[in-house]
Amino acid sequence: MKSTLTTLLVSTLFLLAISCQQEPYQQGKNLYTKHCESCHMADGTGLGGNIPPLAQADYLEQQQDQLACIIRHGMEGAIEVNGKTYTEAMPGVEALSEFQIANIINYINHAWGNDYGFVKVEDIRAELENCN
Repeated sequence: MKSTLTTLLVSTLFLLAISCQQEPYQQGKNLYTKHCESCHMADGTGLGGNIPPLAQADYLEQQQDQLACIIRHGMEGAIEVNGKTYTEAMPGVEALSEFQIANIINYINHAWGNDYGFVKVEDIRAELENCN
């Protein structure tokens, strides 16, 4: 009985240790992979001269208050990212919830050497209510 209990305890601790080692913002990464990666690439470098990078992107850092609207509704028109102009339209993903958008933003804000802060769902909700 004692050895069974010890084995169970060790197994539980092992599984707990494995779950604690998961990559931060894993849900955001999974959503990014599904909805964003095909254009912005797995490493956030974008797609040549057509799709802007998200890694170390000054636009991303400067437009934090617009990211939820951009993700939900997309955007058109020229933007400048790290001194380069991009004109390709970005489609929105209307089906994403506020929680999913927050997860994506928190992932990209901390991936690829970015350090652009943490967003709360309440902030995303307020931003989405004010989209133009």
